[in-house]
Amino acid sequence: MPITTEIRDRIAEIVFDVPPVNAFDSETWMSLPAIITAAASNPEVNCVLIRAAETARGFCGGVDIKEMQAHPERITVLNRGNYLTFKAIRDAEVPVVVAAHKFVIGGGIGICGASDTIIAADDAFFSLPEVDRGAMGGASHLSRMLPLHKVRAAFFTGGNIPAEEAYRLGAVEKVVPRADLVAEAHAFCAVIASKSRKALVIAKEALNGLEPRDVDRGYRWEQGFTLEMYMHEDSQKARDAFVETGKVAKF
Repeated sequence: MPITTEIRDRIAEIVFDVPPVNAFDSETWMSLPAIITAAASNPEVNCVLIRAAETARGFCGGVDIKEMQAHPERITVLNRGNYLTFKAIRDAEVPVVVAAHKFVIGGGIGICGASDTIIAADDAFFSLPEVDRGAMGGASHLSRMLPLHKVRAAFFTGGNIPAEEAYRLGAVEKVVPRADLVAEAHAFCAVIASKSRKALVIAKEALNGLEPRDVDRGYRWEQGFTLEMYMHEDSQKARDAFVETGKVAKF
């Protein structure tokens, strides 16, 4: 199974294993909200851990660009899957922790940005290459992690933010050696899982309500521009270049 859930010691562990790079097609994105909600609403679960398989090349490569190149008409389904996935994480009854290694790209940013805490491997990096892929979106969730100007610099350039830099700016709780990532994430989740479930549920709702901006509404605003970009000829040119050459299109 590409996405599995295992519950042990009051921790629900959701693991991504979608070769080659954990880039999800629209169907996979649409399946994630129910998986996340079911895990978080289980009365035997006090914490949800989301990670990639240890053998995976990276945490999440975002959306399947090959699907979007061949079927650009599926953009509305993809958009909905992204939106509902990130909302399910933020609305989860209990805290959601992400353990990320290597690349955290596009939709992976949404997953991390919607979560409550991120534990990162020392080889992890965060990136929103949408400007080079003929798309938009992700800044709303990256803005939960990083300061405004850092977000804009990353968005306009499509550049990478290393784990250590993300930690320095407060986005990441802890940076650990790649080999220790799963163990460190489990240890962190175990602390949360030892608490009263009722207290965690109340705390999660309270903290969400204290946020100065509505990240879900912000992401919906962004998605309108995603659709607008997808309708432009430059968008298809960018996807074609990425799929056919692996390089960024020149404009």
